[in-house]
Amino acid sequence: MSNKNRVAVITGATGGLGRVVAKRLAQEGASLALFSSNESSLSQLADELALPQERWMIRAVDFRDPLAAQTALQATLEKFGRAELLLHFVGGWIGGKTITEFETSQFEDMLQQHLWTTLHLTKAFVPHFTANGWGRIVVVSSPNAAQPAAKSAPYAIAKAAQETLLLALAQELKHSGVTANILRVSTIDVKHTRDLEPSLANAAWTAPEEIAEAVLYLCSDEAKVVNGARIPLYGSP
Repeated sequence: MSNKNRVAVITGATGGLGRVVAKRLAQEGASLALFSSNESSLSQLADELALPQERWMIRAVDFRDPLAAQTALQATLEKFGRAELLLHFVGGWIGGKTITEFETSQFEDMLQQHLWTTLHLTKAFVPHFTANGWGRIVVVSSPNAAQPAAKSAPYAIAKAAQETLLLALAQELKHSGVTANILRVSTIDVKHTRDLEPSLANAAWTAPEEIAEAVLYLCSDEAKVVNGARIPLYGSP
């Protein structure tokens, strides 16, 4: 199982998960198109990867902009001539209020970050993947999408919408050589608190390295039969 010579597009590349996945794919020999909203953080990540110039590119974009996804595709094609993996890690969380207390704009913000960014990227990249007969799409979601917690409605609604989009896409991609899958994570444990200070409160947290291994599997040839899956990576709550 290897992603050597694959071209991976990673959104949210400078986040706690994006950085780990980028480093693992670099170790496997993939070329990386790295996207984030912060150019200085992207430059820092590129320095950390220490890859030959021909194996990486960075671009600061905001995927809430409908045109940004097409810009990302064109930049990737200009650099590498192709794109094969789309790993979408853009997102955020709003919570702590009841449904009646949230501003309507906060629901809109969550939908923009989770649903609309995913839709923009899907519309840009999927035609390229299907034309080439191979591609992998992976997003990270949350168990909140199916079992919303109190005072988390904007996030839960947006994640449920994102999952519905991916599941519908997976059905449309059958027999195309392209797959779309979802990894569900409760909390991304960037600081490894679960292992350093274990408790009932963090027992269901997941380290980014654990998520990265699942991502790498879904991106492999061996995972070609996995399509439209919602894989739980949140241990024993």
